[in-house]
Amino acid sequence: MNSVAPFAHEALFYRDEDTFLSGTARFVADGVDSGEPVLVAVPEASIGPLRDRLGEQADQVHFIDMTEAGRNPGRIIPGVLMAFSASTQRRFRMIGEPMWPGRTALEYPACVQHEALINTAFEGRPGVILCPYDASALAGHVLEDARRTHPVVIDGERRVASEWYTDPSGLADIYNVPLPPPPPDAAEHPFTVGTLAHLRQLVSQYAHWLRREQIDDLVLAVNELATNSILHASGRGVLRMWREGGTAVCEVSDAGAGFPPSFTGLSGFGIVMVNLLCDLVRTHTSHSGTTVRVYLGR
Repeated sequence: MNSVAPFAHEALFYRDEDTFLSGTARFVADGVDSGEPVLVAVPEASIGPLRDRLGEQADQVHFIDMTEAGRNPGRIIPGVLMAFSASTQRRFRMIGEPMWPGRTALEYPACVQHEALINTAFEGRPGVILCPYDASALAGHVLEDARRTHPVVIDGERRVASEWYTDPSGLADIYNVPLPPPPPDAAEHPFTVGTLAHLRQLVSQYAHWLRREQIDDLVLAVNELATNSILHASGRGVLRMWREGGTAVCEVSDAGAGFPPSFTGLSGFGIVMVNLLCDLVRTHTSHSGTTVRVYLGR
């Protein structure tokens, strides 16, 4: 009989540094004592105090600044959580804090979709992910969504099954919301398979103020999105580009139905790659088609 506990995804509501440290340090220490690989991905300001609370056990823990590694919420699962869990055959233990005060309204839907997708991406895997939420600083609707995306919620000494937990695909659909309209002066370029090379040149020239490696990443991301439009939609699409401060924004629209990211197979892996390359990726699908908007240089 397999004695390994199934995957668990839990939210930890904390209201000050002490309750954060008490909940996370206990979680980490239990993992270290059990010989489990442990990852802590939280904002950098929380890493030092948690290291101090853990003492020598901190040397057996892998720490990541989530404000950098998880700046794009769509990067957290493939680039942080799965990258760590794939490094071991043992039961893993991870702390991931995707929502912190300062997250923008533009980023928020992607954060909720990320939390919902964790339940699907890690289903059947031997491990547990704990997601801290600052209940004293985050808005009430953020905590409500945390109850919807986590089967278990820990609040103080109470650890309960969430009665608000929602099917991941259903919640991801709720946050499939329309994107803000592009500015009137956005550059617009229809494309087909015969114009892909020209499209790459346009992106490279448009984003000239970015660093060379950022330009290369943006060109690769847009090329992947445009190729998806050609292969999986109507064989054509529209690229729009504009600038928001120092950020290059590109969106690709087509008449297709879109498809969710895949973390284990080839189908949908392109959108995973786009998330790994960009600072933020937002997607909206409707009866008329799909729009994917990427931000780089934020």
